[in-house]
Amino acid sequence: MDAYPESTANSLLKDECYTDFLKEEFDVKTYTAQAIHHAVIAEQLAKLAEGISQLDKELHCQVVARHEDLLAQATGIESLEGVLQMMQTRIAALQSAVERIRTKIVDPYNKIVARTAQLARLQVACDLLRRIIRILYLSKRLQGQLQGGSREITKAAQSLNELGE
Repeated sequence: MDAYPESTANSLLKDECYTDFLKEEFDVKTYTAQAIHHAVIAEQLAKLAEGISQLDKELHCQVVARHEDLLAQATGIESLEGVLQMMQTRIAALQSAVERIRTKIVDPYNKIVARTAQLARLQVACDLLRRIIRILYLSKRLQGQLQGGSREITKAAQSLNELGE
């Protein structure tokens, strides 16, 4: 609307008949009730039809005046849609690559975690077995020392001390 200083649309906007429509608090029911109350319905309808006709003409003039710009914008929108489609394809490819990488990392990580826990349990079990073997060895030695009588008493005391530890 900037191309014409006093366009048809601007003259319509200044017309008192149309100022009600431009208000933020415009209410169709209230406007209709007032038109019916004042019994000027036919006159109002004619005025509105004339305004609509003038707006259609102004819209046509604006489209004709900015035809090249509108075509350029439409072409720009089409190219943006192409870029958007390409970006969506790339995002899908990236998501697929991330999923493949996640599979390559997560599965081995989970195996490492499981094997580490298994190794820790094995180490605890081996430590317990070493202690049990040591206890069995010391108890057999103690039994032999106790059967040896009083001359093996100091060795038996040493074996008991080791068993206590």
